[in-house]
Amino acid sequence: MTHDVSAVAALAVEAVAETPFYIPATGSSSRPRRTLKHGDTFAVLDAHGDIGASTGGPDGVFHADTRYISRLELLFNGMQPLLLGSNVRDDNSVLTVDLTNPDIYFDGKLVLPKDTVHIIRTIFLWRGIAYQRLGIQNHSERLITINLALSYANDFADLFEVRGIRRERRGLMRPAVIDDRSVTLGYEGLDGKLRRTRVSFDPAPSNVGATVASYSLDLAPGQRQALFVLVECDGSEQQSAPFLRGMHAAFRAIKASTRGTATIETSNEVFNQVLCRSTADLYMLMTNTPEGPYPYAGIPWYSTTFGRDGLITAMEMLWCDPSIAKGVLKRLAAYQAKADDPLADAQPGKILHEMRSGEMAARREVPFGLYYGSVDSTPLFVWLAGLYVQRTGDTKTLLELWPNIQAALAWIDGPGDPDRDGFVEYYRMTEQGLANQGWKDSYDAVFHADGPLAAGPIALAEVQGYVFAAKHLAAYCARLIGRDADADALEAQARRLAMQFEEKFWCPEIGTYALALDGAKKPCAVRSSNAGQILFTGIVRSERAKEVAEGLMQPHFFSGWGIRTVANAEARYNPMSYHNGSVWPHDNALIALGFARYGLKSAVNRVFKGMFDAASYMDLRRLPELFCGFRRGRGQGPTLYPVACAPQAWASATPFALLQASLGLEFEPAKNEIRLRNPQLPEFLDEVILRNLRLGQSSVDLSVRRHGNEISLQVIRSNGHIQVSAIYS
Repeated sequence: MTHDVSAVAALAVEAVAETPFYIPATGSSSRPRRTLKHGDTFAVLDAHGDIGASTGGPDGVFHADTRYISRLELLFNGMQPLLLGSNVRDDNSVLTVDLTNPDIYFDGKLVLPKDTVHIIRTIFLWRGIAYQRLGIQNHSERLITINLALSYANDFADLFEVRGIRRERRGLMRPAVIDDRSVTLGYEGLDGKLRRTRVSFDPAPSNVGATVASYSLDLAPGQRQALFVLVECDGSEQQSAPFLRGMHAAFRAIKASTRGTATIETSNEVFNQVLCRSTADLYMLMTNTPEGPYPYAGIPWYSTTFGRDGLITAMEMLWCDPSIAKGVLKRLAAYQAKADDPLADAQPGKILHEMRSGEMAARREVPFGLYYGSVDSTPLFVWLAGLYVQRTGDTKTLLELWPNIQAALAWIDGPGDPDRDGFVEYYRMTEQGLANQGWKDSYDAVFHADGPLAAGPIALAEVQGYVFAAKHLAAYCARLIGRDADADALEAQARRLAMQFEEKFWCPEIGTYALALDGAKKPCAVRSSNAGQILFTGIVRSERAKEVAEGLMQPHFFSGWGIRTVANAEARYNPMSYHNGSVWPHDNALIALGFARYGLKSAVNRVFKGMFDAASYMDLRRLPELFCGFRRGRGQGPTLYPVACAPQAWASATPFALLQASLGLEFEPAKNEIRLRNPQLPEFLDEVILRNLRLGQSSVDLSVRRHGNEISLQVIRSNGHIQVSAIYS
């Protein structure tokens, strides 16, 4: 098929114009990327441990949405070292790289054969500082003289600049300040803030300049030499620790962050590796905030507080670590909108979408300093609060959050439903905000069956389900604290919404629910994965749930790896798109939880198996934010999406949610009871052992074994009074 080049170009220009926060793909690199994170600092390095040495990635050390180093490259006698191996520790705390020298010639003669010098490069982050140790050893039988150089640079780019946004003006770079063992780079931003990066060396290099520091080293046979490099973000305000002390502190902090969570061991070693990586990624992304632990959304583009991402991640992890939900709820309650602010899409009671602290956010060149442009964060907040109380029985936290829950409900019934038709809708208040404000927030993600984009205000299908679940569980919470009249009203509203939703969103011609209603209340009769998330909310009848599930598991939806965001026959289907045909692990996890809710366990296990198989092909066994929706081919892995975040919090939480869906885990704090409803295990798991599964002050270790299609349950250890049962319904 041929294309009109001018028409294609015009379409591309239109797409970019409609997508001000588009993330461009600038080409691949021969060096895979590795990520580290601690607190509000993260690093993207290549497999050599270098930053900015090869093109195609968002390399750098970033702190508070600003890049504090854009280049840090190691050279051996002016050449790139040879890579022997590169590994991130299982808990994501340290990157270790093994390097050696290439063949070194002088006047055409080989003067240093390759593999003579071994260099171990050890890198970690701690409290706003990137620590690096170079361990060098001479494995030859003679004295050698070598030159090691570290070249460095920085642009102090705002993260949104790194993502591709061009600015009309920038601040001023300060001249480098150099002494015998450090260089300080500075930038005075247009926001009036002075940002500084200090690169320091120990011992002092032979030479230090504005862009390179070098060592001339004489190494005897077998001699070892250690060099230390620190990259300090706003270094004059930081206090560094000795290398080993800082590294051990990082180890201890990661270990402490997982204390109290349930652990999982299975009969499948590959799945154990998937779980290990997911756990490490989640707790690397977990950030200690003044309100409690919060899972930052993902690296590199979303390493900050996101409302929707944090709420869904907390839901996925609620069964094994409810402390995540508590931290998420408290932080989002602290930043709940109090006033109208059109530029921030804020209205009283609304829950945060995104928080940024870089120069562009401070100057409102982007609206994301405190930005509220998501239609779903607010009902998700109420829903998670109810799920958290159901899981833990923590009425003390419920009472603290109740004013925030009331404010969120007031937004849902007020500004969230501007035409008072009973459905929550969105529209952006200024052209600077996000055009689409559900989880599928690409400019072209909401469309009609014949292809045109939907005009707003838009009522998304899954959002109505979130509202239903939010009101249902808010009623449950209201009864717990003696507000029976509020509970009655909320339950009546939920029932009314369910009936109205069925009437307006069901599309018999496609056998599923509409993606959305547009501003004219016309259904977007598009087969989408949004209908699957509706099942998780419980808003639909059992017979409808079965019909929706059957459709989602057909080849036009299920790629073999997972359920696509839209069916492959839809007008805007593109398996390489962000939201119109790709496969998102977290989306599949929520759909699987919906299947489990309606007892559709065979569908749960097919989704579970597809996600496991996909993860088994991924680098580090890490499920990314999304991957392409191409049909699974025999003997081939899934096709990757070029700018997907990896790690991404809600993707990392996916295996835990899928395991919950398969086992049917439920908790009843008032009775100290853990139930497994219709438990099953997929074919790749013969046994699952859950340890330290907590309910209140009690805990239990469980073994679940598969015997064909049957399950046996054994309590291995019990601490305190706790009851475990399997229920079949």
